[in-house]
Amino acid sequence: MKLRLFLPLVGMVAMTASCNNIGGQSANNMDTLAASNPFYSDSKLPFQTADFDHLKSTDFKPAFEAAIKTQQAEVVKIADNTEKPTFENTLVALEKSGLLLRRVNCVFNLLVQANFDTILQKLNEEIAPKLTANTDAIYLNTKLFKRVETIYNERAQLKLDSESVRLTEYYYLKFKIAGAGLSDADKVTLKAINGEEASLSAKYTNQLNAANKAGALVITDSTELDGLSPGELAAAATAAKTAGMNGKWKISLQNTTQQPALKSLKNRATRQKLFEASWNRAEKNDSNDTRATIARIAEIRSQKAKLLGLPNFAAWQLQDQMAKTPEAVDQFLSKLIPAATAKAKGEAAEIQALIDQQKGGFQLQPWDWDFYSEQVRKAKFNIDENEEKPYFEVFNVLQNGIFYAANQLYGITFKERKDIPVYQKDVRVFEVFDKDGTSMALFYCDYFQRDNKNGGAWMDNLVVQSKLLGTKPVIYNVCNFTKPAEGEPALISYGDVTTMFHEFGHGLHGIFASQQYPSISGANTARDFVEFPSQFNEHWAMDPQVFKHYATHYKTGAPMPQALVDKIKKAATFNEGYSLTEILGAADLDMQWHKIAPGSPKQDIDKFEAQALKDTHLDLPQVPTRYRSSYFLHIWSNGYAAGYYAYLWTEMLDDDAFDWFKTHGGLTRENGDRFRDIVLSRGNSRDLSQMFRDFTGHEPKIEPMLENRGLK
Repeated sequence: MKLRLFLPLVGMVAMTASCNNIGGQSANNMDTLAASNPFYSDSKLPFQTADFDHLKSTDFKPAFEAAIKTQQAEVVKIADNTEKPTFENTLVALEKSGLLLRRVNCVFNLLVQANFDTILQKLNEEIAPKLTANTDAIYLNTKLFKRVETIYNERAQLKLDSESVRLTEYYYLKFKIAGAGLSDADKVTLKAINGEEASLSAKYTNQLNAANKAGALVITDSTELDGLSPGELAAAATAAKTAGMNGKWKISLQNTTQQPALKSLKNRATRQKLFEASWNRAEKNDSNDTRATIARIAEIRSQKAKLLGLPNFAAWQLQDQMAKTPEAVDQFLSKLIPAATAKAKGEAAEIQALIDQQKGGFQLQPWDWDFYSEQVRKAKFNIDENEEKPYFEVFNVLQNGIFYAANQLYGITFKERKDIPVYQKDVRVFEVFDKDGTSMALFYCDYFQRDNKNGGAWMDNLVVQSKLLGTKPVIYNVCNFTKPAEGEPALISYGDVTTMFHEFGHGLHGIFASQQYPSISGANTARDFVEFPSQFNEHWAMDPQVFKHYATHYKTGAPMPQALVDKIKKAATFNEGYSLTEILGAADLDMQWHKIAPGSPKQDIDKFEAQALKDTHLDLPQVPTRYRSSYFLHIWSNGYAAGYYAYLWTEMLDDDAFDWFKTHGGLTRENGDRFRDIVLSRGNSRDLSQMFRDFTGHEPKIEPMLENRGLK
């Protein structure tokens, strides 16, 4: 099955001082931060990366406090400057401000998602409104906005280079969207709204993390887990033992509705228990129940839209995106819904026929879909996921697949660095070298699931590239694959393989960044563009040259038999109706929540969700939405509010761009260098729509996406 991954890219929305502007440190910090704090001075490690060996959770609070105080002083100095506003004394000064805060936030953002503890979780809730207040102090500063506005209005006469013009436009729009043009009274109201939303988003994250952990399925009789492989059983036993439950088996929850084990579990009652554990994880009327939290978040977001003069939150949020308006998003999704749901209904009929043939005596339910669709897949294509897994050992895929493809396309090479400190023992670090041998980046990978780790998969920066700040990129990828028992290989499915290629596509966007200014460097682009490089990179997973280089048996090193390769290719669009419908359900829910009109009553979460899916004909009983509202982390805490559609929008871009590759010779260095030059290395330094047109020669076309999905 073709996997499209829809997970966080740049972390916590509450962390308003983005790590994307990391760099050196202001001397003012010395007055307010103890010299014993690891953030007191610049990191002496290669690439200024974080020194996790000397970092404690208790170091973050004083570092945040000192950093906020310092940036506030820096911004006041810029705003109160009596000299005529210039690009250098205003916008470049802003790019250089808050360097300590951005560095602290980068490391915190990683740990609070990928290796959190109770100290970090508590601080996340405490610091979120303070960071939001700090951001408001910048973007709602009237004097500062007037300086930015002056430069924006005079940009044509200033003879700026194209990247500086782009930065000018970026800041002006950012101030406008933030509410810089509001009256003083309305700014006070907006600051209060922003602070409450930040607190609630952080609270929501902590509630959901606790709900995920508490919602794990614990089994006392191994016969209930019939169908799991010996490795999966061992991993479940290890997880239970780690949690103090010797003699039991624990299946932790991933952030999606459906869970990987549902494909294999033969016991229908166990499947139902696992599905319901996932479906109801955050709706148990306990302290981890997120519904009241998100109802209030949705309510205050609509209030915010009204204050800013927009009809709803989605209209406000989409102003700087490629789509521009909620209407454009709705129109785009409407082109996909009929074909997706029609195919899903056909798939459901096939599965029901198999259940009836086996005299199951029941109607297909969501917890049955993966188990029986895998049987249908096996019958139609004579393929079993367990047959393919021995050829996909996770680190072999990384080094002989992902790194190999990057080398063939872009000429870059990788060398493992075991001298770089890591935040958890499973993390590995690689140094990246350009085609001329120049050292250009560090890449961390953290692939295995933990109870103190957010669900899903994502990429972010510990250090962002900037010529202005003299920094090179430090990138990380995080996933949630099942960790094997000690001594066992980490075998994954082909779907997991594409997840790895996806996240490394984000990594390439950061690694190849070549911008002067950190705010528009690398992956700092619109949400409905940022997934373009990552989804594009998925295509190389099945490129014949790349595939044969990594798809080798973990024991023998033998290549995957061609017959099995052909089966995987033929099965590529299997179950696409289901896959696309569950994604469309989530995208639709996101837009419906954020099109609530100001003044509407606080919503009943479950009723609203049911009606939203019904209104757009996405309420197929056997196809649950990929994320239920109560555990939809993307939109309530991870910055994808009114933006989840972006994954499908950028899928249109990536399939169209890959179609260009196919017609121009496929995997060649010439094609790779062209993609790197026009897209991957440009960050947000020019208009994104123009960037796409420059590469393909035309406006985005949806036809390649429909064909790739098997819908046309």
